[in-house]
Amino acid sequence: MRGELRQEDCRLLESCYRSCLEMAEKNKLESIVFCCISTGEFHFPKKEAAEIAVAAAEKFLWESKYLKRVVFNVFQKEDRKLYEALLWK
Repeated sequence: MRGELRQEDCRLLESCYRSCLEMAEKNKLESIVFCCISTGEFHFPKKEAAEIAVAAAEKFLWESKYLKRVVFNVFQKEDRKLYEALLWK
C-alpha cells in the first residue's frame, strides 16, 4: 500500500479476515491462526490492521457455531503489544 490509508483498504482487509473465518466455519474448524496480514510487504499500518483483525474476529466468534478460538501469531514485539492492548481491554 502506498499513500494514505483509504476506507476501501480497510474494507478489503476486513473482507480478507471475514472470508477466512467463513471458510473455517464452513469446514467446521474450532480454531484458526492469523499472521499480521498486509502489514509487511503491503505496508498496511499496523495499528489499524490489528484493530480490523481483532474486530472481525470478535464479531465472527459471537455468531459462530463451530469456531471457538482465533489466534494472532505475531513476530515482532510492536505487534504483540498492539494485539495485547486490543485483546486485554
